[in-house]
Amino acid sequence: MVDRSMTSESEDVEDGKEEQPQAELFTVEVLQIVKEAQQQHGLRHGDYQRYRSYCSRRIRRIRKSLHFPQGDRRRVQPKVITQELLKDVRYLHLPLFCAERAWGYAMQLKDEANTEHRKKFHMSARLKKAVQYTEELLKLCDSPKCDARTKLEAQAYNSWMKGSLQFESENWKSAIELLSNAKTIYERLASAFTDETQALYLQKVDEVSPSLRYCAYNIGDQSAIQDLKEMRWKAGQDSISSTLDELLSQTREKQAVTLSEVSWRGRTMAVKNEHVRSFLLNIQESEREIEAAQGIDNKVSVYESLIKECIDALQILRDSLQEDQTFRAIQRGQQVDGKISNLHYLHTYLTYLRLTKTVERNLLLIENLKENLPGQQVAPGKKITKPQDLVRLYDIIMQNLGEIPNLSGLEDDEALQKEISTQIQGYKAFRTFYIAQSYAFAKKWPEAIALCEKVLEYSQQALQGYKKHVRDSAKAKEESSSLEELIKQANSLKYSCHASTILDADEVVEQFGDLAIKDKRPLSERLDQYLEDTTLVTKKPNLVPFPPNFEPIPCRPLFFDLALNHIEMPSVKEKMEQTTSRGITGMVKGWLWGGKK
Repeated sequence: MVDRSMTSESEDVEDGKEEQPQAELFTVEVLQIVKEAQQQHGLRHGDYQRYRSYCSRRIRRIRKSLHFPQGDRRRVQPKVITQELLKDVRYLHLPLFCAERAWGYAMQLKDEANTEHRKKFHMSARLKKAVQYTEELLKLCDSPKCDARTKLEAQAYNSWMKGSLQFESENWKSAIELLSNAKTIYERLASAFTDETQALYLQKVDEVSPSLRYCAYNIGDQSAIQDLKEMRWKAGQDSISSTLDELLSQTREKQAVTLSEVSWRGRTMAVKNEHVRSFLLNIQESEREIEAAQGIDNKVSVYESLIKECIDALQILRDSLQEDQTFRAIQRGQQVDGKISNLHYLHTYLTYLRLTKTVERNLLLIENLKENLPGQQVAPGKKITKPQDLVRLYDIIMQNLGEIPNLSGLEDDEALQKEISTQIQGYKAFRTFYIAQSYAFAKKWPEAIALCEKVLEYSQQALQGYKKHVRDSAKAKEESSSLEELIKQANSLKYSCHASTILDADEVVEQFGDLAIKDKRPLSERLDQYLEDTTLVTKKPNLVPFPPNFEPIPCRPLFFDLALNHIEMPSVKEKMEQTTSRGITGMVKGWLWGGKK
């Protein structure tokens, strides 16, 4: 949740900036004002509704500060801003933020139109409203009270907004003319500055370029699709990557019309949904895109967009399979016999692609992290990789591979199960090796040696599996070479741990030897030996043994009482109790109950 007090405070600061006295010539940095508002109020996270609400509040505050209301509580009385009324720069901010509010609402409707197609008409209406406000801003900026920069920015903003409307209306020729005009103005503005403002204009040029190439492709320029791909490869995780992904997806939908079926593991499936066709076409081109991408970040970005598109295609298939009784039974965890439908098998194929592409992305991340392991030359600014980080990624890889044999329709595919089992065995060897490394860094040599033995065992089993069960010879050769290199590293680590164990034992013996040489006797017992003892000058010098040791002393003489044998003791018979008999009853009672004591 957003703290309303903080939001109001920040907005009041903005209003304070607006209320500063203006010069004779008004300067409105349209692009900078718009970008700051968008980044601070929702568009950094794609929240168009929050940005639209901010624009409404901003307009209300400006009208209130200018005493320029649009009526009262009972009725609305629109007022037109004329050039004669233009005495404060804030009058120019009113149509600017009205256009931004309408544009933000249109972008919100565009996102919602993916599921509710009727909202596309409402989106077009809001874009038209945004264009009207930009034209009003352009007329006001033609006043002699505005400087040349303001006029150029208003022209570029108006051309871009009109081009966006024509782009969404699929009027490609008009869109390319208007967007080209906006791009030209922003390029000229960028050439006039050398500070952060230049970077802001160049960023806007980069945002407009993909839309221009997409328009060119729709007009008939077949090379434009390749330009879009190259832009996507270089974009990485930039802000325009989502725009490029959307444009490429729309392009592939046009190309995927001819892709009507796909074959996988001896079974052919019909592909009817356009989004699924576009994804399968993207899969065919993904390997070349990843090879052409420069740097780890760009390659990972391509994988991320591919996995995201796969998840969307899976959701579409899942919605189509809701009427399939077999699919619903499997989703509930029930056992189903018999062959599944082609659409269900297509869902399995896409799930397989999602899992394998996730594994490939994680392997790419692992290769990147290996470069920063301890002992490697770490680049400045890079974080040192812990072996535990690699162990976590290998756990995810093994989990993803473990899900493949359980997919619907693959229960009886023994070849695939053996191949997946071999891959899991190989990744288990890598995972165990990095666990052994973590134990070695902690100087737990016996545990590290035992784990290295397990690495050698898993590696040998995986090598045999790759020779027998993996069909792809190139992949088998690549994985086998990696495992052979792993065996060398495991042997090296094992011998290193053995040597460290021996060295640690020698150090312990030397430490015990040093302890035996040290003489801890007091000074009184080693007066004939010279030894530098620093404890003699301390507050508690070891001079004499204290407390002293016990020494034997003669015991006292024993005395024997010899007179006791000649003493006669007095008789005590009179004091003893006399027992009397009470007849036969007393005798029986005494016999049975013991009598009185």
